[in-house]
Formats: sequence, C-alpha cells, structure tokens
Amino acid sequence: MVNYPHKVAKKTLVSTQRKHPVDFANRGMTFEKMINESNQYYLSRGLAVIHKKPTPIQIVKVDYPRRSRAKIVEAYFRQASTTDYSGVYKGRYIDFEAKETQQKQSMPMKNFHQHQIDHMEAVVQQGGICFVLLHFAKLSETYLLPAPALIHYYNIDHGNKSMPLSYIQEHGFLVDENRLPSVPYLDIIEQKLLGGI
Repeated sequence: MVNYPHKVAKKTLVSTQRKHPVDFANRGMTFEKMINESNQYYLSRGLAVIHKKPTPIQIVKVDYPRRSRAKIVEAYFRQASTTDYSGVYKGRYIDFEAKETQQKQSMPMKNFHQHQIDHMEAVVQQGGICFVLLHFAKLSETYLLPAPALIHYYNIDHGNKSMPLSYIQEHGFLVDENRLPSVPYLDIIEQKLLGGI
C-alpha cells in the first residue's frame, strides 16, 4: 500500500500533539471570567448583586469603513479606574479588585496604584466591605485579602515591593474553588468578615 503525503502528515501531526500533556484545570477560563460567572451565579440565586465596573473611555476618532459599521480608531481612558467590581450583599456595599499572577511566591505590588489604595481606604472608612482577590495561576490558588491588610502593606514602601505569599496567607483567606460558583468568595465574606450573620 502506498502512503500518500496527507496520510503521513496526519500521523506526524497526531504524534506531536500527544507530546504535550493536556491541562484541563479550568479549561482555559481566565480568572476574570471565573469571577464574572460567580457573580452571575450569585445574581441568579438572589444572593448578591455584584458587577464589573465599566471602564470609562473618551472616544476621539472613529472610522466608518461602511455605512453600517463604525470602528473606534483612537480612544483614551477618561479617568483612572478605582476597583474592578462593586455591588451589594445582605445590605452591605461590596467593593473589590481582582489580580492574577504567574509568580508562585509573591504578588507584584506594581499592579496596584495609589488612587486605588485611596479608594479602598475610603470604602472601608464608610463601612463597606472591601478586599482584593489574588489568584496565583501556577499554584491554582486564590486568596481573599481584606483591604486593610493590602493598604498596610502598600503603605510600607508605596507599593515598590512585591507582597510575599506568606503575608497573604497570614492576613488573608484561601478561597475554596468549587464548581459552582467558580470563585465562592461570598462564603468567606459571610464567615470571616461578617461573622456568620
């Protein structure tokens, strides 16, 4: 039997595909998508109303290649963003930021900015529940760190030094990643921040 080139190519393709192990953890789902799905889960069950804040932009230039289509060519952020998410849980205001890192032992503080720290501080002063969700992708671990612990660490050297995982583990809470919701952070708010009320 003669092996035609397309049959040889198929065999080669299959063998190279099997060399790399397949990782089915979260099946390519980004951390942000996991949080958004968790928020949708909470909303659909009437547990909380929490949404991602839109980023305000100023559109400067629009191109119209066709009458029915408009393409934004140039745009700028109108103002610096504060935190990623906000909403209400059991009558309490919730406000939080989400960050992901590929590092295993620390969270880069360059991801946080002074205006975000100021915003979190203001939320805490008004009695809101404010925190950060920190996801370590290579460890498949997510931590809820209350805003006061983040603010304290940031103020040590104005965010120039990475926050060690040990600090996060000492002052934060490991989020048990279940199937539904993907990031069950309300469990920690209920048990650790609200005292089970």
